[in-house]
Amino acid sequence: MEKIDRKNVTSNIKQEKSSQRSSTRHHQKQDPAWNYVCETVDLRGKKVIVCDFCGTRRACPNVSSKVQQSMRKSLEDNEEKPKEIVVVDLEMQDDEVDHVGQRSHQSCTSSTRKRKRETKTKPRIVTMAESAKQHIDRIRKTKFSIGGAENPLTEDLHQAVKNLSAELYAKDVHFLMELIQNAEDNEYPEGIDPSLEFVITSEDITCTGAPATLLIFNNEKGFSERNIESICSVGRSTKKGNRKRGYIGEKGIGFKSVFLITSQPYIFSNGYQIRFNEAPCSHCSLGYIVPEWVEQHPSLVDIQRMHGSGSSLPKTTIILPLKSDKIKPVKEQLSNVHPEVLLFLSKIKRLSIREYCQDPRLSTVNSIGIVSETNFVTRKSIDAESYTIHLSASEKGRNSEQECSYYMWRQKFPVKHEHRVDRRSEVDDWVITLAFPFGERLGRGNSSPGIYAFLPTEMVTNFPFIIQADFILASSRETILLDDIWNQGILSCVSTAFVNAFTSLVKKTEAPVSSLVPTFRFLPVKQSSYPQLNVVRESIRGKVSAEEIVPSISHLGQKFFHRPCEVGRLIPAFWDILEKAREEGASLQNISSHGIYILDSSFDRTEYDNVLEFLGLKQVGNEWYVKCIQGCNLVTTVSEGTYVEVLLFIAENWQSRFQNTNMAKVPLIKYVVQKGVGSLSSLAGFSPRTLCLSTEKNQAWLLDWNDEFRCMYNFGFMPQTTRTAFKACSKKETIVNWLKENIKVVNLSISDYAKRLRENLNGDKRLVVAYAHFLHHSISKDVLSEEEAVKCCKDMPLVDNYKNVNTNRNGVLVPASVGKWVSLVGSNPWRHNGYIELSEEYLSFDRFAGLRSNKSDLLEFLKYYVKAGDIPDIEPPNAAIPALSGSLKKENVLLLLEWIKWNRRALGSNFLGSVRGGSWLRTTMNGISDYRPPCQSFYHTSSWGSILQNGSILVDIPLVDRSFYGKEIENYKDELKTAGVMFEFSEACTFVGNHLMSLTETSTLSSANVFSILKFIRYLREKRLPPDDFIDAVKYGQWLKTTSGYRSPDGAVLFSQEWKAASLISDIPFIDRDFYGEVSLNGFKEELKLLGVVVELPNNHSLVVSHLNTSKLNYLTPDAMLLVLECLRHLSPQKLINALRNSQGFRTKKNGFKSPAECFIPDPEWSCLLSVFDCFPLMDDDFYGSRIFSYKEELKQIGVKLQFEDAVREFLRTFKQKATSSGLTRSTASSLLSCYRKLMDSSHKMPAELMSSLKDFQWLHTKLGDFRAPKDCILFDSDWEHLRLIANLPFIDDSSNWYGKSIHDYKKELKDLGVTVELKEGMSHVVSSLSLPDPSRITPASALSLVKCISFLLKDRFSDLFKNFLEKVSGKWLKTHAGYRSPSECLLFDSSWKLEPRDGPFINEEYYGTELKSFRQELINIGVGHDSAKACQLLASHVYAHSDSDSISRIYGFLSEAKWKPEEDASLDRIWIPSDEKWVDVSSCVLYDNDKLFGSKLNVLENYYKDQDVVKLFAFFSSVFKVRVNPSIEDYCGLWKYWERTKDSLSNDECCAFWSFVVEHNTFRAKKLLSESFSRLPVHALDCNTDEGVMLANISDVFIADDLLIKDLFINSPVFVWYPTPSTPALSRTKLVELYRQIGVKEISKCVTITEAELSGVKNEQQEVGESKNNLIGPALVKLILGFLSDPSLKVEAEERSRIIKSLVDLDVKETLEAITTEYTLNLPSKGEKLMAKAKRMIRWEREEGVVYAEKLEKACGKRKVLEYATCFAEVIAKGVMWEREDLIGRLSELVKMAYLVDLDEEALEFLMKSKNLQVYEEDEKLISDEFSLK
Repeated sequence: MEKIDRKNVTSNIKQEKSSQRSSTRHHQKQDPAWNYVCETVDLRGKKVIVCDFCGTRRACPNVSSKVQQSMRKSLEDNEEKPKEIVVVDLEMQDDEVDHVGQRSHQSCTSSTRKRKRETKTKPRIVTMAESAKQHIDRIRKTKFSIGGAENPLTEDLHQAVKNLSAELYAKDVHFLMELIQNAEDNEYPEGIDPSLEFVITSEDITCTGAPATLLIFNNEKGFSERNIESICSVGRSTKKGNRKRGYIGEKGIGFKSVFLITSQPYIFSNGYQIRFNEAPCSHCSLGYIVPEWVEQHPSLVDIQRMHGSGSSLPKTTIILPLKSDKIKPVKEQLSNVHPEVLLFLSKIKRLSIREYCQDPRLSTVNSIGIVSETNFVTRKSIDAESYTIHLSASEKGRNSEQECSYYMWRQKFPVKHEHRVDRRSEVDDWVITLAFPFGERLGRGNSSPGIYAFLPTEMVTNFPFIIQADFILASSRETILLDDIWNQGILSCVSTAFVNAFTSLVKKTEAPVSSLVPTFRFLPVKQSSYPQLNVVRESIRGKVSAEEIVPSISHLGQKFFHRPCEVGRLIPAFWDILEKAREEGASLQNISSHGIYILDSSFDRTEYDNVLEFLGLKQVGNEWYVKCIQGCNLVTTVSEGTYVEVLLFIAENWQSRFQNTNMAKVPLIKYVVQKGVGSLSSLAGFSPRTLCLSTEKNQAWLLDWNDEFRCMYNFGFMPQTTRTAFKACSKKETIVNWLKENIKVVNLSISDYAKRLRENLNGDKRLVVAYAHFLHHSISKDVLSEEEAVKCCKDMPLVDNYKNVNTNRNGVLVPASVGKWVSLVGSNPWRHNGYIELSEEYLSFDRFAGLRSNKSDLLEFLKYYVKAGDIPDIEPPNAAIPALSGSLKKENVLLLLEWIKWNRRALGSNFLGSVRGGSWLRTTMNGISDYRPPCQSFYHTSSWGSILQNGSILVDIPLVDRSFYGKEIENYKDELKTAGVMFEFSEACTFVGNHLMSLTETSTLSSANVFSILKFIRYLREKRLPPDDFIDAVKYGQWLKTTSGYRSPDGAVLFSQEWKAASLISDIPFIDRDFYGEVSLNGFKEELKLLGVVVELPNNHSLVVSHLNTSKLNYLTPDAMLLVLECLRHLSPQKLINALRNSQGFRTKKNGFKSPAECFIPDPEWSCLLSVFDCFPLMDDDFYGSRIFSYKEELKQIGVKLQFEDAVREFLRTFKQKATSSGLTRSTASSLLSCYRKLMDSSHKMPAELMSSLKDFQWLHTKLGDFRAPKDCILFDSDWEHLRLIANLPFIDDSSNWYGKSIHDYKKELKDLGVTVELKEGMSHVVSSLSLPDPSRITPASALSLVKCISFLLKDRFSDLFKNFLEKVSGKWLKTHAGYRSPSECLLFDSSWKLEPRDGPFINEEYYGTELKSFRQELINIGVGHDSAKACQLLASHVYAHSDSDSISRIYGFLSEAKWKPEEDASLDRIWIPSDEKWVDVSSCVLYDNDKLFGSKLNVLENYYKDQDVVKLFAFFSSVFKVRVNPSIEDYCGLWKYWERTKDSLSNDECCAFWSFVVEHNTFRAKKLLSESFSRLPVHALDCNTDEGVMLANISDVFIADDLLIKDLFINSPVFVWYPTPSTPALSRTKLVELYRQIGVKEISKCVTITEAELSGVKNEQQEVGESKNNLIGPALVKLILGFLSDPSLKVEAEERSRIIKSLVDLDVKETLEAITTEYTLNLPSKGEKLMAKAKRMIRWEREEGVVYAEKLEKACGKRKVLEYATCFAEVIAKGVMWEREDLIGRLSELVKMAYLVDLDEEALEFLMKSKNLQVYEEDEKLISDEFSLK
């Protein structure tokens, strides 16, 4: 809604004199420009002439140049003085019109002027609607020539509308934002809340057939005439130039953006009811801007119904019948309107969106209502203000209303010169508003916009605040233009605005510090996705970090703020400690006195880490904690629980923080060594003590004993209270581990204490005894467990009977006074085994640690825990006991047996030997008693005694005298057995047997003895007594005589006839039949069997094998052979197997005797295999009989070949030998194929090895003259014929010389063996044999056969075979229109490409015939190109072979149409120039030369290509060939160098064009290039810059006029850089100066040499004037200078200030009437010249003389003279004072000048010093008073 303010609703009628009117009409007739201009009134009420086409006061760019020139003249000549006008309000009543008078606000339009001239009557009063309709009719008639004379502007209007259409649809305009923007720019009546309402309905109220309609209601003032005229124009917005007045629209489209969604927009406002049409009007052929009056549809009733009957219609309603394809986007835009859209709009307070439906449930739009309320109770500063806005939004589907308050900060910044742009030329201030949401932001969707340009963009910044400013937007309004210098200038100020706002939020509040936490969430912690916004973020970070905004902790209620770098954070755990310490009364007042301020605890939390890290807050130093813990006494003034937390804190942070600090020196460790005595120590001072951790019970117990053992004072314990708190700590293990790392810490149990106590006894006998009492009492008090007691007592030191402390022992004996061991063994037999005897002191009755032990208790303790032993519990020594060598008393025998009973498993061999061998046991034998060793005694029972005597063979048995020992001996039977006494009948039998065997050691047994043994065995069997033990005792004795000598019965053989065959091959030990008698032996077969004699052969073949005689195996009878095989079957002995394998005794049929490995038995099914070679030996089954076949497995064991596989293996060996030695004939192949056929038909499975050999061995002869394996051969047929020319193929030789045609009878067998019999299966042969000849020798048939092979290869296209094939056919063999090419260099022709076959390397289809087309896919698969991409690649490389412009043009067109992009390494370095018919280098080409400077230097393609598709072609040249669009900066630099060489002057146009480009492209690279390129520059000269051109001068002789006073001195010399006159925005003076500096042009002020003129004449006329000195250098001036020097940032010390002031006060001031001058010299190095000029100076300071010469100033001189004098005086004083600090001269000079201009008035100077933050300290005040008091 492009309109101006409400004032424009009036219509103006100008009163003109007839002379003026006639003069004007005459001028109009003479000047054609009057057809294009009209009169109007500007905003100040002044009548002006404007373009009737575009509405501007300048020559319209849309008309011809001739008309433009005429318009300029007409606009200049028709500037008139303001004239009286009459204003007629269209809404006036009749009686109001008479009183209109001569009041004027603005002039009428051209159309009203025309009516005035025609009617010459009083204005007619009409109704609003009628007047509006007449206004529309007038516009249609005068502007669009509908029903009137033709408008001469019609042609230009057509062009403007065409441009509008292109612009409208070229931009991605957000129409909804455009409408809201226009509503914000409207004017509203006072007293109402501006509102905007969108209603969408599916009803067609316009009767245009639209499927949906959008209505916009706005309660603005309404459309005026000027608004209507503006909307009926192109580019005549009434908002132009009104940026300062708050208008926010700018995109140049405005209301016309509605055409994006509608074809016919309607406007109802202030009586106007019109519509526009996108389609051209039938009367004038124009669209968009031609208004049509609406008579019927829509009606006001329909509009009211849509709006709602409850309220009146607003002044303005816009109705948009929607295009069908725009309904969904419109609804989406309506549904996505952000609730914050009103946030930065100053006018609109209410906005609503809804859908009008009969059934609300059918609504498809998310309805929303937004209300904005502003709290203008603000805090204001000079350039900023703050206020609060409350937004509320109610949305469909939400149960509650959304609300959020926003703290708004609005601040102005002056627009910087370097950031000005034409689009904002009238704006002087940037107004930046920041919104800080307190609470959850209002939003719809997942993201919220972060940047507003009055309305929201779609930029999500990730900042927690919103930025609003007058940004320049992209056309879509979705983003701002981040690279635009205007926007960059705004963004550069955002950080300052933020810091001011943030500081205000933080500091200007009385709320507690904890309430400030949410404010710090506004810091932009997260990075933005926009790099330019991250620059803003970093700037905010830098500025905020310099502000005192971080609160520190305070215990006095006062808030303190500091810079972030001055504040430190604490570890969260330490905050908990401090809080508890404060509650417990610890003094924390000095917590911030340890070198850094501490962040307030409400901020120092983990959830604020990102904010604090953004500010740069760091953790306090590690030493701070050391100082705090010690300074605040956090060890002794806090509770034990807090103390433990302090320890835990230190422990957890020790490695990372405190290990290398002084924390180790802080007294931290509490401990006790005696009850009730506490101590404190640091970690460093704790050594050599050990901190002991123990249970409460143990700790009390150990502290009691610590008094007894003073040697344990280095072991300290935690105090009881500390221990209790420590126990409650959940992380006590962490503390313990830390303590263990830094001091000696032990978890001290009673056993640990005992261990350490034992280590500290130091051999003290009393302490050693006390130690035993300590352990005894610890056990009795149940503080030492059984297990621990055992460990402690294991190595316990003891005092022995010699009063020595013994720690190295193996056993302990009880004192002799109380032991049994003395009576049995006498002296201590364990002494040599490390046993000691306890001292009698352990039997004393002493008191230790207040406790007393009795003798028996301690002795029992020692017996139990240190194993103080006595017989029988003590382990017997491993030594002979002398007392056992003779008889023992009964009680000692029983004690000995008891001792053995107790230690049965620990009896040493020596001890046991003395027991068994000693004659201490009383026995009886045949009624006689005697003492014998137990090992020779028997303990018998009555059941077997008599039997043994009756069957005994002269053997006496000694029995234990049981009557002597009584019944007690019966309790020790096991012990007697241990001692060696025998109890069992079996033992008696063994005893008898052993006795008999002992006889054989000295002599042999007679035949009678042997038979006695046999009879004794038979007797025991008859008495049913087991003879086993007797037999075991005698069976292994060497007493039985055999054929092999005397030997044991076990293994001997009783001979019989079945052993005869065995006797032929083995040396078996048969019993000597001659010695014993054959008949007698046969009577004791059973007894002999029991003794181990072998009687029968079955199951005893092992004897045959074990006694085998291998020398008897060569000549075996058939029975012997069968016995051998039988032995093999039962035993498979390796010995026998090896012997048989090595023998040559196997008889064969034809080959004599052979070894088993050489023989085999054939099978009829595979006998054919043996028929091939006659060399296989067969076993003689006639000799061995048919039974030999029943031993196949045994024969197999010894190597005989019995199986088919064996025959195959032997056959293969022979076959391989024949095949490798060329021993095969043509008949061999036939025999093999025949045998193969028979074997395949048999039941045998073809062995894989045989099959493999038949396939792999080279036994087939080929026509290539060699033998090959079947897989390497081909059986020829006709399909292979054409391939013979291009491949050497291995066909089987079927000629009559070899196999003949009969070989084809075995085609199936050959195929099975791998021979290739079909073409499709022989691709491997084709690939391996392929050898392409010269391409001219390849016939089409051969080529097609080769292509046919591709179809077979494609079945496995990813195999290595196909890859090899591709390599072999990669040569040039395909014939194309460009010659023979490889497949990858060929193309298949496609007529749709708009090319000719001769244009590229297309395959010659005429040469190959039509059959080639059937192989299209095959050709593609070997690399022949068929698609546009491959065609582009090949044509691009082939194009340089052409010299035909038509072909090249077709190729260029094809490449362009295909949007071809070359590869990175493609060489595209030439472009075709049609007119010259030549190729030129790309680097010499550009598409355009806008400045028309390079016609002779570069190939400008726009001069050669002028076809209608040139735009596409040029885009192709640019993107593909990298042809530059315009000349580059390098080209311009080269051009300038050319001009430097060839010209002395340039035209003004050339200079402007050149330097405009250079300024526009002033990049970093360009700066470097420019600085290296220029040696001459254009200069400004009064007499040179004429029509002849701009003079060029050497760069060393050209200067920048940075000092205008110096410039005036040399203004007549051509030494100053050139500037265009007048300056243009594109080539402003500022940009040129910056560029000149970059390329090395020096500033004039830094190049002139200033020489003070001789003062001799002045000095002669000088006179001292004391009053003048007081006026010039008085206390006021000195105070000012001293205040300047006292600025701390200057770092001028007091002594230096005193010296400067003294030198100033000591000056003599002398006045003179003569002029004081200064000479300026300017060197021109290239010319070797100097320019000299003189300038007048009024003041001079002669430093060496201490005099200031001043020209006398007349009192009545002008202000300029006074200012000049003040300037000179200030410069002289400043230079004289700060001559050592040149950087400060300028600042001091300005101060002194201001002081002089106010006549050095003290009050004025006092204000001046305060305004500059200058002050004089007390010591400096004294300096002033002292200096001037001396004067």
